[in-house]
Amino acid sequence: MLCVKGAARTTSLAFHTPSSLRLKPVNLRSPFSVRMSSSANSKQIIEHIVLFNAKPDADLSAVNAMLTNLNSLVSLDSVLHLSAGPVYRCRSKSLNFTHMLHSRYTSKENLDSYTVNPTHVSVVANYVKPVVDDVMAVDWVADDFSGSPVVSPGSALRLTILKVKEEIGENGKGEVLGVLKGVKDKFPSIEQLTVGENFSPARAKGFSICSIAAFKGLKELEALDSESELVNEQKDKAREFLDGVLVLDYLVGAAASL
Repeated sequence: MLCVKGAARTTSLAFHTPSSLRLKPVNLRSPFSVRMSSSANSKQIIEHIVLFNAKPDADLSAVNAMLTNLNSLVSLDSVLHLSAGPVYRCRSKSLNFTHMLHSRYTSKENLDSYTVNPTHVSVVANYVKPVVDDVMAVDWVADDFSGSPVVSPGSALRLTILKVKEEIGENGKGEVLGVLKGVKDKFPSIEQLTVGENFSPARAKGFSICSIAAFKGLKELEALDSESELVNEQKDKAREFLDGVLVLDYLVGAAASL
């Protein structure tokens, strides 16, 4: 059985705090599902996120096999970076996910190549579908990207996915995107931030604006939560434009345990 325990309540860019998976550190000396790339000065990358909810009665060995096989997909030529593991904290009233895959590509064509690759198709069919009962996926273009596309083991990620009101139009979307892009200037602990509009709506459940903030580690991520006044100020700037908010915290290189 997949084991879940309650997470401590924090103040964050999210609007509430439900439960989290119990984690143990992965052995960083062992092979890890990130392939180094020389594209450290890339101007644009494609972000790909898949969120999974493991079935309540899923056997832990089957969940671990899913993660092992997902992480093995980093070996595909089109992939710059790939990491799959348990969600550290899911902050959503209406949606709950237990695991996340984050990967990066140099182009939409390379993402398409990954999607249709027979190895990827086989992993999804044989290891993912038997274990999960819900999936959500989003993709976006990260313009003016700087730094390495590889997120180091031990880093912490905060994924924010927003559902905007239908009536706000392009100007409203621009306002929301501007708020998200300005977050890095407000919070220097964010080492890398990408923001964009989802271009794959089929599995996005109506959510359309996405961002990932990368931190050196969990300590830096949780320090952000302590800045409640500034955090609330940023939330208020976008609140009127939104119909839904999903925020997940993820530790690169974490593994689920009993």
